[in-house]
Amino acid sequence: MSIYEFSVKDSGGNDVSLREFEGKTLLIVNTASACGFTPQYQGLQDLYANYRGRGLEILAFPCNQFGGQEPGTDQEIQSFCELNFGIKFRVFAKIDVNGDTAHPLFQFLKHEAPGLLGTEAIKWNFTKFLVSKSGKVLRRYAPQDKPSSLVEAIEKELSSAE
Repeated sequence: MSIYEFSVKDSGGNDVSLREFEGKTLLIVNTASACGFTPQYQGLQDLYANYRGRGLEILAFPCNQFGGQEPGTDQEIQSFCELNFGIKFRVFAKIDVNGDTAHPLFQFLKHEAPGLLGTEAIKWNFTKFLVSKSGKVLRRYAPQDKPSSLVEAIEKELSSAE
């Protein structure tokens, strides 16, 4: 199975096939607007600004499963991201990442890149998954891993011939 077999909803409720991102290096993140890690939006935008031209796409998925820190509507979340951080990367519709209602994309990501001690559950907002140009899940990064700490891994992936 490949990441390109999944579809997600954009903030307007439209289906988006991840095939749209085939051949790109992806950083997939579950996000929240009222979290202690929310300032990472700026770091993510900086990564996007610096590496988009080389093939990096950042896909953000708001989630309200951690402390109710993403209570807004999809439109409110979009506005928050644009107004507060000037976000230019894709912010999709709000989803669940854990439990019986977890989106199939996140079920796949968690299975392919388990967390600490092999646990699959996502522990908090701003868990990040780096995905290769061929759609292989390379690594999971913890919420406390700042976007800037991923630069070396992103540059390596962007430079790979695959």
